[in-house]
This record gives sequence, structure tokens and C-alpha cells, in this order.
Amino acid sequence: MPRMRRLGGRLKNMPVEGEKRVLLAAPRGYCAGVDRAVVAVEKALERYGAPVYVRKQIVHNVHVVQTLEKLGAIFVEEVEEVPEGANVVFSAHGVSPAVVQEAADRHLHAIDATCPLVTKVHREAVRFAKQDMEILLIGHTGHEEVEGTAGQAPELITVVNSPDDVDDLVVKDPDRLVWLSQTTLSVDETMETVRRLRERFPNLQDPPSDDICYATQNRQVAIKKIAPEADLVLVVGSTNSSNSVRLVEVALEYGAKAAYLVDFAEEVKQEWLEGVQTIGISSGASVPEVLVQELLDDLGEAGYEDVRAVVTAEEDLVFSLPKELRQDASGKRDARALGGRVR
Repeated sequence: MPRMRRLGGRLKNMPVEGEKRVLLAAPRGYCAGVDRAVVAVEKALERYGAPVYVRKQIVHNVHVVQTLEKLGAIFVEEVEEVPEGANVVFSAHGVSPAVVQEAADRHLHAIDATCPLVTKVHREAVRFAKQDMEILLIGHTGHEEVEGTAGQAPELITVVNSPDDVDDLVVKDPDRLVWLSQTTLSVDETMETVRRLRERFPNLQDPPSDDICYATQNRQVAIKKIAPEADLVLVVGSTNSSNSVRLVEVALEYGAKAAYLVDFAEEVKQEWLEGVQTIGISSGASVPEVLVQELLDDLGEAGYEDVRAVVTAEEDLVFSLPKELRQDASGKRDARALGGRVR
């Protein structure tokens, strides 16, 4: 997703003690689920023409949303805003069965771009609900992903926002409890919440596999390695991106002297760089790499030209596009059926 560069020279090259350097986290940026969702909107526009409606932001990133709007995507809060019979894409964060039914009632052509890792959590919730298990969903109330997961079995799911919520929980049967989680949480805080839950409810069951997605974990591991050496950490991402916000929090918890979340390079303030020798950089899982490169360009002009990659994992996972988009209009299998873009 190209972006027109601004005029350079905004940040001044101020002297500091020692050599200036950047520690660049890897992995960072787009995960497979985000890539799949964004390509799904692009392919829907190619296949059906504009407009294509999208319920909620397809992913939580200002630049991505603005770029897709220019291509003809129209973002709405609820499916009731979509004209009857139109094309609508469900965002990567997932939706409840009630939203799916509402779209069907309006005769919408719905394309489900829910991240497969979120869909996995939905299926776990449905399976445990069929067993009449009470589900404690660790996550943030109001987040689209939590609303979608809770909607799978609303009568059996209670949202637990933080470890501090545990003491006030009231459950029906402490011997028939299982926990699930939002996929984009802090690993450390989630495990602390689980520890507190198990202190109160010793028979609490675990999900069959970790719900926090691989990309969220990998980006947190990388920032943990960088943070102790960083005078400043800059995370590229939007304020409504849970995993991006967590990266800032993790950086501070693991020793960064300062850490900020920015959507664009031009948001970096000169005073943040005063006395800073080492800058750590990462980006949330919904951030295209072009935004990181703009940041590196600006910092290079301020003297931070020594960029060192800090690699803690390799990622090569790719998800198939929604079934409606795996073929072109003629029925031929599309070259991007597995998602993915040329980076």
C-alpha cells in the first residue's frame, strides 16, 4: 500500500553520547490474518466493483482503511447501514451469529474475512457451550473480536477484562468452567489473569490450544528483546489496535526508557529524540511495511542510519482467501487464492 512521502528534514540531527542506532524488530507488521482480510477487500472490489461495504474497520489501522476507502470501500458500523442486496465484508475480528443472520435477512452478499485464528476461538466457544460449560473470555469489553466471540454463546460467556476482575466474578458452577481469550492480548497479562482465575477456581479448564495468535506472541517476544537496550521505542500502529497498544506496554514493562505509539512518521516529536542513542522500532500486526520504512527514512535524516535487525522468529504462514474470492469472474482459480501480496 504505497503512500506519498512528505518533505524530509523535519527531524534535526542532534548530537548524543555514543553512536546512534536503530534496533528493528522482526517479525513486525502484517500477519497472515490481516493480509488475508485486506486482500479480500481488494479482491472483492476487483470482482464486484465499487462500492463494497465493510462492517467495522477491516483491520485496525488508519492508513489501511483510508487506502481502501480511496479504492471504493465503504466502512459502516452495522449491517443495517448496508443497502439491501449489496456486497459486504465482515472484518478480520469476526462477527456473532446474530450479525450473520441480520446480513442474510437483508439479502446481503456476505464475504467473511474473519481471521482463521479468531474462527478457531469461535469454534471452541460453540463446542464448550454445547457441553454446557461456562466460559470465561479474557479480553477487552467492546472490542469487535470479543463481541464476536461472546456472541457465539452469550448466555454462557462472561468477559474478564483484567486480573483485577477476577475477585468479583460470580459463576454458576466452579467445577464446569473453561477459559478462552482474545487473540491480541498481552501474553504476560493473560497468564496472570489465568493464574488468578485458577486460584479462585482450581478446576478451571484450559482451551485445547493457545488462543493468543502466533503473530501477537512473536511481536511481543521481539519487543521484549529490544526494550532493555532502548532509550526510546517507537511502535507504528493505531490507537484502536489492541496488539499495537500491547507492544508499547510490553516495551515499557521490559525496560525501555520511553515508548510511543504512532500512526505515521510525522507524529514523532523532536523532543522524544533528545539524548537518545538507541531507538527500538516495531509495528503492529495490521501495519503495512511502507509506514515503517517512512519512519526509518525520517530517523535516518536525524542521524539514526545504523539499522540492525533483531530477529526472534521467522513467519511464513499464509491463509486462503474467503471461498467467494478464490476464483476470478470466469471461474478460474485466482493467482492470489492463498492471500498474500507482493511486498
